[in-house]
Amino acid sequence: MSTNASPIQQLAVNTIKGLAMDAVQKANSGHPGMPMGMADVSTVLFSQFMKYDPNDPTWPDRDRFVLSAGHGSMLLYALLHLTGVKDPDEGTAAVTLDDIKDFRQWGSNTPGHPEYGHTWGVETTTGPLGQGISMAVGMALAEVVMANKFGADLCDHHTFCIAGDGDLMEGVTHEAVSLAGTLKLGKLVVLYDDNNITIDGATHLSFTDDTPARFRAMGWHVVPDVDGHDHAAIAAAIEEAKASDLPSIICCKTVIGQGSPNKQGKSASHGAPLGTEEIRITKEGLGMDPDKSFVVPEEVVTFFRAQDAERAAAHGAWAERLRNSPQGQEWLSWHMPPTLADVQWPTFEAGKGLATRKSSHAVLNAIAAAMPNVIGGSADLAGSNGTMLKGEGAFSAENRDGRNLYFGVREHGMAAICNGMALHGGLRPYCATFLVFHDYHRPSVRLSGLMNQPVLYIYTHDSIYLGEDGPTHQPVEQLMAMRLIPNNRVIRPADANETVEAWKAAMDHLDGPTCLVFTRQGLPTLDQDVYGSAEGLHQGAYVLAEADGEHHFTLIATGSEVELALRARESLQGDGFGTRVVSMPCMELFEEQDELTQYSVLGDAPRIAIEAGRTLGWERYAEAVVGHDDFGASAPAEVLMQELDFTVERIRAAAALLME
Repeated sequence: MSTNASPIQQLAVNTIKGLAMDAVQKANSGHPGMPMGMADVSTVLFSQFMKYDPNDPTWPDRDRFVLSAGHGSMLLYALLHLTGVKDPDEGTAAVTLDDIKDFRQWGSNTPGHPEYGHTWGVETTTGPLGQGISMAVGMALAEVVMANKFGADLCDHHTFCIAGDGDLMEGVTHEAVSLAGTLKLGKLVVLYDDNNITIDGATHLSFTDDTPARFRAMGWHVVPDVDGHDHAAIAAAIEEAKASDLPSIICCKTVIGQGSPNKQGKSASHGAPLGTEEIRITKEGLGMDPDKSFVVPEEVVTFFRAQDAERAAAHGAWAERLRNSPQGQEWLSWHMPPTLADVQWPTFEAGKGLATRKSSHAVLNAIAAAMPNVIGGSADLAGSNGTMLKGEGAFSAENRDGRNLYFGVREHGMAAICNGMALHGGLRPYCATFLVFHDYHRPSVRLSGLMNQPVLYIYTHDSIYLGEDGPTHQPVEQLMAMRLIPNNRVIRPADANETVEAWKAAMDHLDGPTCLVFTRQGLPTLDQDVYGSAEGLHQGAYVLAEADGEHHFTLIATGSEVELALRARESLQGDGFGTRVVSMPCMELFEEQDELTQYSVLGDAPRIAIEAGRTLGWERYAEAVVGHDDFGASAPAEVLMQELDFTVERIRAAAALLME
């Protein structure tokens, strides 16, 4: 039983436990232990502290609740049902009792892990451990930026996060919480479900960290040794955390599966149904009717919704402040799609050699000058990536006006934080690293795609041509790997003009991430009076140079290899073989075009694809591929081009084979 809980609080806790046990049992899969262990903490949080309006779960000034331990999704679904969170479009319940009965089933509104955009009231997709708490850092960071710009009248809320031992073991968590401490994100409160159990058994088998000491060392306020079943202690800890100007972690000592006589405190309650007999005796011990399932007492609903009038009034007062604020229109503009017409797009001289990372830097600064809600940075590579916003300071604990985020060498945490910023709303975040280090934050990019978040990922040093740093830094498989992520656009422009259009396409893409891929080495700026207009990028691929005479071959290339394709075309044309060159900066955009458009670009002549990376995947478009299916080497770029045979001669040889 709970401690210091009133009868109605105890009934609320038992109702959450009952729903979790029954839903997992009916689905014959799921995780009952965590919802049962954290039922007391969540009851206190939602009944006494959370600021929200159940009629509008998108209210911008609501508190955010992140269930980082997403396997305990039934805790969240129970809370959404009991608090009466609505679908704002339909005015109906976001999670009904029937939804809970359909837990983990096809077409269900209650999937196995919380999914953003699938269930109203779910702030973010969680389940991959460590991601939720890291995205919570991004939400808290966004709140600070918005509050600094618009004041507490329009932005004043907390981010609460429930995280477990598994979350805190993941490396991405270390990255994100370290930065949160450095930046003093004081409105972030993590409720740590410290239950000493993992799937494999007791945490001491693999996790003996002094967690309070670790968080103190990273600049967090720590509330240690809180009884996670004592309502008064939980409430006092949350009050203490909210009063701190540092991010806070409340170490809640809990019992997993609390209330289950034979499985509480054991890993057996983590990820499997308790079983009908165990549920029966658990309910008896809790004073519940063991013969009834999915019971929601009306007084529990009344308990959770007793303050709904005040919640609606707080939302209404905020809306009135927004209407009357001199910053109201600007605030609204930060939450609207970008107006690209306001950008003074840079122009580039034809023929001049320029690395696309350099032209990208110029374009990014032009965008940021017109859009003050664009904010971001790099994983300690701002100079190399070209991501520094000129004339803007560094965002820090002392300078909340800064728009340059110094993420440090934290690629994974950086991307997760950007997801959190995007989910918060109001900001358009970007982050950057070398292309080869996409692997370090790939899980976060995947979540960007899954959640339809318009995070801007900037990658430079995009091929073996980065040269002397060698194969550890030379990407070969990353381009194709990124293209495998659903709902993710990968754009690799061929010159400065395509770079401008790449950024336009990225800024216009609001329902998923965009990966912008740029070179270290200089590339000639193509004369658009001679070649096809770079605006063709918006259809993914376009004819850059048409075949003279009969159409014998089509060369398809991306990025820096477009220049090589143009030289190969000149050679083949000299021998009487009419050759078309197609620039294909974005496969995903090209796949969105109709068949007629695709055919008009590719034609029916034999095709050769050219890209300085893995060849796998190009067979969709070409009969032959000039690529590289091994690692690179340490040498100057021009030497690598010859030694790895990215030459006109190799393309001619591929063409000759196609003619046999």
